[in-house]
Amino acid sequence: MRVLVAWLAALALLSACNAGVTSPTAGEPDTTDTDGAVGSEPLTGELVVFVAASLTDAFEELAGRLEARHPDLTVTTNLAGSQTLAAQLVEGAPADVFASASGAALDLVEDTGRVAAREPFAANRLAIVVEPGNPHGITGLADLAHDDLVLVLPGPQVPAGQYAAQALERAGVEVTPASLELDVRAALGKVRLGEADAAIVYASDVVAAGDGVERVVIPDGANVVATYPVARLLDAPNPAAADAFVSLLRSQDGQAVLRRHGFEAP
Repeated sequence: MRVLVAWLAALALLSACNAGVTSPTAGEPDTTDTDGAVGSEPLTGELVVFVAASLTDAFEELAGRLEARHPDLTVTTNLAGSQTLAAQLVEGAPADVFASASGAALDLVEDTGRVAAREPFAANRLAIVVEPGNPHGITGLADLAHDDLVLVLPGPQVPAGQYAAQALERAGVEVTPASLELDVRAALGKVRLGEADAAIVYASDVVAAGDGVERVVIPDGANVVATYPVARLLDAPNPAAADAFVSLLRSQDGQAVLRRHGFEAP
């Protein structure tokens, strides 16, 4: 698997857009195929997948599985915040598949007529992460308002930042973050490196961090459930591989990988 970086420097970022909570939508994952529904024909060439940063670890594993089944196929991932990826696609960046953490980000691409089909494939919820041992004794969102706490949040330009703001509003908590990070993984990294005491991230990010952080649960009443949609692009250079990757995401095999990385059913 390769990681695409060339487009990142060339394209401008999209202005932050309003994005509400994407309620879980109807449509169960395809459980009729347990091995990824990759078809009988061998796949070749390059498959370019634009991937929301929170999906990094799960998609690395899924891309590796598809490449193992099709040795002549190379999966290249472009990892960034969903709004940044959407902006690149609106500007015409070539890609086969877009997996977003926000329906609103995918809407921007769909408005250009580039989306062939879209469907939900995963869900995620928020969590507070703190340093191992929870030295500040944080038990919930209200504790994030303490003046002596160094709190970082994902910025409002990415879905995780918008969801975090919604959760704080639901809980009636006002905070003063030390910084607003470029994406959710950057916020997570601040806590892992000891540069911040706490952050609001996705539950899947807690799994990815392993023993590097400790999780504090956000109750359902204040939490936000984000539904992740995936789309094959109408002008995908490798449509057969794009369809196979989307099928893999929705297969029993793909859903099991996503669960292991902390995601839920859409």
